[in-house]
Amino acid sequence: MFAVITSLCSTLMFAVFVSADQEIITAESGQNVTLTCRASNNIIAVNWSRADLGTKYVLFYRDERFFPDDQHPSFKNRVDLQDRQMKDGDVSLILKNVTINDTGTYECRVAQKEPNQEISSLKLISSIYLHVDPPGHTGPSAGVIVGVIIGLIVAARFFIYRHIKNRNLI
Repeated sequence: MFAVITSLCSTLMFAVFVSADQEIITAESGQNVTLTCRASNNIIAVNWSRADLGTKYVLFYRDERFFPDDQHPSFKNRVDLQDRQMKDGDVSLILKNVTINDTGTYECRVAQKEPNQEISSLKLISSIYLHVDPPGHTGPSAGVIVGVIIGLIVAARFFIYRHIKNRNLI
């Protein structure tokens, strides 16, 4: 029982430290995953990165081609853009055959052609936390566990409120 409580608490701590505006995706090892990112038009470059990779990136695309020189080796031949023409600002990343080593926070940055600017800088558009379950994982996903914990907290607060109200302490 203590192990279950410890696991639930660590999952709750994970949920608290993931940014409120950050999307969370859970996948099983071996699946292909699409990390969604949309920007306005006039995109001239896109960079997908993960902070824990240092100066290496997941994918860099500019002038209708990929730049593999500084790409992290674990992503070579496993990533692509959902739409290489980036129509309607779609710069979503397809990550193929995910493993538990792909777990982490992915950031999508784009450079857009701005009027009266010669140099465009990459701007953060979205941040997505990807959690990859190991092969054969049959337990509930982190999202389900977090949902149950939040539900239990809300229910506990409701019952405490009702108890205090019934005792006329409010």
